[in-house]
Amino acid sequence: MRVNAARFKSSTSFVCALVLLTASLAAAQQPQMPAASKTRIVLLGTGTPGPLPDRSGPATAIVVNDAAYLVDFGPGVVRRASAAFRDKDIKALEPTKLRVAFVTHLHSDHTVGYPDLIFTPWTIGRRVPLEVYGPKGLKAMTEHLLEAYRVDIETRTNPDGNQREFPDGHKVNAHEIGPGVVYKDANVTVTAFATKHAMESYGYRFDTPDRSIVISGDILIHEAQTPAWLATRPATFQQFAAKYHTRTAQLADLAREAKPRLLILIHYNALSPEELLSDMLTRYAGHFVVGRDLDVY
Repeated sequence: MRVNAARFKSSTSFVCALVLLTASLAAAQQPQMPAASKTRIVLLGTGTPGPLPDRSGPATAIVVNDAAYLVDFGPGVVRRASAAFRDKDIKALEPTKLRVAFVTHLHSDHTVGYPDLIFTPWTIGRRVPLEVYGPKGLKAMTEHLLEAYRVDIETRTNPDGNQREFPDGHKVNAHEIGPGVVYKDANVTVTAFATKHAMESYGYRFDTPDRSIVISGDILIHEAQTPAWLATRPATFQQFAAKYHTRTAQLADLAREAKPRLLILIHYNALSPEELLSDMLTRYAGHFVVGRDLDVY
């Protein structure tokens, strides 16, 4: 997915998702958030469609004043949130508190965790409907998922069901959006902007009291593909990627124009994390990190 840097020049933070290479490299690269900061970015999943065991599907949490706002819900999203709650003491990511989510586009690797996000928090106690924002098609996807799990819902809410006392917890209010402000509460204003992809897609800017974060900026979060990795792919995929994905050279150009304080790489493809790091170091002199699951910024 590609974004235009010019529209973000006024933002305070940019986050580009990069993949974390090794534990030692991560420690050297990744800044610790100031204690006074009320806004945190938690990488719940930095993966791609490939089933890598150490990288869950795309999912990022923006945590503001102990409220969580998810962007994308790839496979493993709820379990990664639970791990951040238990291992990182991020209370907003306790699964029953997952109540607001945004989806960039409806590719399967970004949405396979949707039924998990709907039903798992409900079965353990969420009592309010899930609020989800995304492109056209989101409402139909939601309706079909709820119908697919109709027998489960009926069983859990019948007179003997364990969830009969809080039936609203499985409900979903799906909001199909366009560019502009799509969500606002006491913690955050969320602005959607169109991005170039194979289907209708959006990036999101989160403006909070202490930070401004762009996902697709001092923080920018972005995908990347190295030329060496692309050379190993079939010609049909290379043609697709040329239209709808971002090579490291393009990302470096974007970052130089946007001038983020920090670039975070996620949802990347490379021959190895080391190859990605080496490639980016030859192209971009700014501060960047390769993100890994459960990193916190």
